[in-house]
Amino acid sequence: MKNLWKRSKAAEDAIVVEGARKSSGGHPRNRVMMTMAVFFAIYGTIAGRLVYLGALEPDEGRGPVSQVTAARPDIVDRNGEVLATDINTASLFAEPRRIVDADEAIEKLSTVLPDLDMEQTYHKLKSGTGFVWLRRQLSPRQQADIMALGIPGVGFRTEKRRFYPGGDTASHILGLVNIDNKGIAGIEKYIDDQGLADLQASGLATERDLRPVRLSVDLRVQHVVHDEIVAALDRYHAIAAGAVVLNAKTGEVVAMASVPDFDPNNPVSALDKDRLNRMSAGVYEMGSTIKSFTTAMALDSGKVNLNSRFDASRPITIGRQTIRDFHGKHRVLSVPEVFIYSSNIGSAREADVVGIEGHREFLHRLGLLDRMTTELPEVARPTEPKTWKKVHSITASFGHGFSTTPLQTAVGAAALMNGGYLLNPTFLPRSAEEAMTEATKVLNEKTSEDMRYLYKLNAEKGSGRRAQVDGYRVGGKTGTAEKVVNGRYSSTVRFNAFLAAFPMEDPQYIVLSIVDEPKPEKPGMGATAGLNAAPIVANIIRRSAPMLGVKPEFGHEKEATMASYDD
Repeated sequence: MKNLWKRSKAAEDAIVVEGARKSSGGHPRNRVMMTMAVFFAIYGTIAGRLVYLGALEPDEGRGPVSQVTAARPDIVDRNGEVLATDINTASLFAEPRRIVDADEAIEKLSTVLPDLDMEQTYHKLKSGTGFVWLRRQLSPRQQADIMALGIPGVGFRTEKRRFYPGGDTASHILGLVNIDNKGIAGIEKYIDDQGLADLQASGLATERDLRPVRLSVDLRVQHVVHDEIVAALDRYHAIAAGAVVLNAKTGEVVAMASVPDFDPNNPVSALDKDRLNRMSAGVYEMGSTIKSFTTAMALDSGKVNLNSRFDASRPITIGRQTIRDFHGKHRVLSVPEVFIYSSNIGSAREADVVGIEGHREFLHRLGLLDRMTTELPEVARPTEPKTWKKVHSITASFGHGFSTTPLQTAVGAAALMNGGYLLNPTFLPRSAEEAMTEATKVLNEKTSEDMRYLYKLNAEKGSGRRAQVDGYRVGGKTGTAEKVVNGRYSSTVRFNAFLAAFPMEDPQYIVLSIVDEPKPEKPGMGATAGLNAAPIVANIIRRSAPMLGVKPEFGHEKEATMASYDD
């Protein structure tokens, strides 16, 4: 009976336990599962947060940047030679919150970076922020030495740095970028303004998607031009020199340089006032080179031809101005004589035939008085009198009283040589067909033909003889302009230029050289354009014509038929 009661009690207890289990629904197991789910959720949230933070655009307070500096496209010359490219470089940052001892960190860093600003760096390291820059764009040696110091809270970020293999060879054309790889001058700025800056801002400027930017510049010719003007700067003891080679058929700038210049890889002197790009950003009274346009204007008016004659027997006086010739012939001169003797009086009378308004309109038509349109941002606006009177027209006829850029002068000369078509200069490749769709007809063909004859004659018999290059039939016009000193023209301070074209039977290229304030090459010598600017052009043509595909031809030299003259 007692055993029966025990079995009954056990069965009853079993029923109670089972009932309890059923009523609880298996809560202990559910609680374990819920606890595990909570832990997974927590760790998943942490992991997600880490991924999110890693993908965020970095700023000064969120730690080191993970994305490299925005890439830029390579810049190449017309033959594919690299003029500018990106290279990887390391930049040094710190996380001040992780810096244990700021003084010790600065002391160690100064052993590798002796020019580090101690006070500024100390404030950065004590700022308590998440991220600060210490030095951008280190050399590989500096990076290795700093890594060896083992400073906690200091690290490196790979960035893009612009590299120019040619150094200063084409610095004024290529321009500059800033520390963040943004274009701030020259073609570099032009590229940004064409949409690169927007691509970089949107994160779409990836290296693999950027095609090289091809220029019209020929690096070989660019080197020749740069080399010759650097030599001229020293040879003629000048304050500046420059030159440009322009395709007369397309308006392409094949080479252009101005010195003093700068190295874009280390542009510490780029903003110095004497580093100005004088070819496009400097304006000058171009002197007797402007007589090219005065004579062309007179011929194009239909009132003058090559057989016309002008009285240059005595000076012209207008108000307080007296116009004289440098080496006057004191007689009546034909149009070719006015040109090769560089007669100021004859040029003044040519302008008088056309009239004041016609003269001013012609200079505007040839683009000499308007701001030039091209890719370079550094372009100066020419200057002219607000109101033109007869005295202004007279002085402008021989290159005084208005200022323009040397590049514009070369562009205008191309129109004189190519049949009368004015082409905006370009630093990008352009075919002759493409150029003609944008060209403006500014002269008739007969005027251009006459000007080719006068250019050739002046190089053979006149002031351009020292620009002659055997086999290449060079023509041109010198310009020796007196500079204004203390409000008056100085007879000893000059701005010289030589404006040339070749080959003269069908000019393909315009070459213009300038020399600012040249001195005599040797004691006893003069310092006019025929003695310095013209030889620069001759050297450039002699060295670069084969590269430009211009074949020499011999046997076309003619005997002199007129007296020679040096301006």
